[in-house]
Amino acid sequence: MKTALQVGLKGQSEITVSKELLASEVGSGLVSVYSTAMMIGGMEGAAVASVQDLLEEGQTTVGTRVNVSHLAATPCGMKVRFVTELTAVSPNGKGLTFSVAAYDEVGLIGEGVHERVVVNKKKFEDKTRDKGQRA
Repeated sequence: MKTALQVGLKGQSEITVSKELLASEVGSGLVSVYSTAMMIGGMEGAAVASVQDLLEEGQTTVGTRVNVSHLAATPCGMKVRFVTELTAVSPNGKGLTFSVAAYDEVGLIGEGVHERVVVNKKKFEDKTRDKGQRA
């Protein structure tokens, strides 16, 4: 790795909730509010972005676990900010644990823990493609 991943590394991103991100549009519910699934995706994306530039060429991370609570509904048109912090790195440097949170313009809407693993992107995709060909 270019630089050792260090506990305390923070990340952040922001989106505006659009119609395409509503539970009623993505099939995760019948209400027209920001989908839990899309919130989790935003948290994952912020975690990925926070470490990607520190990885070696050809490496990326894949999600392996999510434990998140969605605490408050957010309407279409409101901004959501995702905040991540790397809280643990496994001894081999490949397992990453993040504290994740999401805030809309009023306050906290979601929080939890997200785990990722560093992989060689090409090998990972090749293995998955091979699995599909065996099916």
